[in-house]
Amino acid sequence: MDITSLVGIILGLIAVFVGMVLKGVSLTALINPAAILIIILGTISVILIAFPLSEVKKVPKLLGIIMKNQKTMEMGELIGFFSELAQLARQEGLLALDAKIAEIEDPFLRRGLRFAVDGQSAEYIRDILGEEISAMEARHAGNSSIFSQAGTYAPTLGVLGAVVGLIAALGNLDNPDELGHAIAAAFVATMLGIFTGYVFWHPFANKLKRKSLAEVQTKEIMIEGILSILEGEPPRVIEEKLASYLPVSERQAALAGSEDESDGEEE
Repeated sequence: MDITSLVGIILGLIAVFVGMVLKGVSLTALINPAAILIIILGTISVILIAFPLSEVKKVPKLLGIIMKNQKTMEMGELIGFFSELAQLARQEGLLALDAKIAEIEDPFLRRGLRFAVDGQSAEYIRDILGEEISAMEARHAGNSSIFSQAGTYAPTLGVLGAVVGLIAALGNLDNPDELGHAIAAAFVATMLGIFTGYVFWHPFANKLKRKSLAEVQTKEIMIEGILSILEGEPPRVIEEKLASYLPVSERQAALAGSEDESDGEEE
């Protein structure tokens, strides 16, 4: 579970709904079928218009990605893994890595190491794996744009809902009680549009983008690790090279984690 996503959603709901109560607004004012229909169904309709069905069908899966942590190797573990492979390759040759490949769960890493063991050139490996990363980035950009577009449309639909509500209010100018209720209902649509757009959809899009960036960085580090092993670089050199991808404040911890992994293997 991605705790930041869950906590963020809960705090957003608390901020708005508790804030309404503190302002003296009854939560029953939000029970407005017309406003909910315009915002929710309207947002769904524009997404269906803007994106092909093949992409829209991914939304439940994307929500799962937002709410779950990525299953990736920690940097210290990744650095230690490549250090171990480099040591094995220097001692027994690249073909000795063949037995290790079957144990690797990550398909990208497994594929790259298979290229290396099969004798492919560094240029070939970098090109093929680089193209795979580029294709992945394009897919991820399309996925996050579904939510970013929803975040753009929802507030505008909220304004549309407010206009519809005000039209209804103008029809009750001779009835002050109904007039006040109609005006309040009109702005419920605006509130729902802004709330869903800026508390849900735009943050969801940004979370997907951040997770995509983290995955891209991990895969780029894997490429460098694979090529370093292919070129026969010493384990310590590989550790320092891979750690350079991290902020200075995190390098020492990552290198320490890799050393712990190595110590565990030796024991």
